[in-house]
Amino acid sequence: MTQKEAEMRKGSSRHAGLTTVCVTAGLLQAQVIKAKLEDGGIPVLLDYESVGPIIGITVDGLGEVHVLVPDRNADEARALIEEQQDEEEEETEE
Repeated sequence: MTQKEAEMRKGSSRHAGLTTVCVTAGLLQAQVIKAKLEDGGIPVLLDYESVGPIIGITVDGLGEVHVLVPDRNADEARALIEEQQDEEEEETEE
């Protein structure tokens, strides 16, 4: 297991005081999650390699976007993300 994988498993990030609550496969999905969290009063930072969105590469980690929130908001953020995913699943079933 690489150091990056180990950090993701425990939710830590390279940014002090912030926790990765979600990793998406593109900037659009991350921005939707960011809007949901900010609507819930949680500040959000998106961390990604800038070249991914510029040239549209989503392989080898370049399309990954880490959704970061303050450590104190991590549990609440994960709950909101799960709630959003449940809502999306219900919409696709209909």
